[in-house]
Amino acid sequence: MRTNLKKARQAAGMTQKQVAEKLGISERYYKYLEAGRSIGSVDLWDALEDIFSVHQRFLRESHPDQEDSP
Repeated sequence: MRTNLKKARQAAGMTQKQVAEKLGISERYYKYLEAGRSIGSVDLWDALEDIFSVHQRFLRESHPDQEDSP
């Protein structure tokens, strides 16, 4: 799971659906990105970096040993 991406989204007060709409992708695809199940294009990560004002390298970090907490 990309916990940093999830935290950045939550800090921005956005839902997964809102981020997906802003990126022009499906909500399902965004969920795959956040879950670490999809890589995503460089352009997509550039856009996420702009949306959240957080470096994409930090956003892309995956933490497979961490479970999704409520």
